[in-house]
Amino acid sequence: QVQLVESGGGLVQPGGSLRLSCAASGSIFSINHMGWYRQVPGMQRLLVAAITSSGSTNYGDSVKGRFTISRDNAKNTVFLQMNSLKPEDTAVYYCNADLTRSYYSGREHYWGQGTQVTVSS
Repeated sequence: QVQLVESGGGLVQPGGSLRLSCAASGSIFSINHMGWYRQVPGMQRLLVAAITSSGSTNYGDSVKGRFTISRDNAKNTVFLQMNSLKPEDTAVYYCNADLTRSYYSGREHYWGQGTQVTVSS
């Protein structure tokens, strides 16, 4: 069994910063991509940022230049540093991992439980 546990969400004023963390644990052989998505009520879940095991990154257009994704492969953890936050960044943020559980198994996708980020004065 695999679990993704997120932390670091909360309430912040516009222009402020937050850092999200997501730790993967359980029966894991290797993790390929890790990423962050966000969702507001009534809308689909959208990519915020993703990072490969070698460190290549991809960002959603609305967060480029403000958010930075990074990972610690030794600890199976991914981070999202969010700067210059705007009210429109308010959403539930979900961690995602694309991983394999053994040498012989296929790739599987897992999601965290989500963490609320609210940007408001």
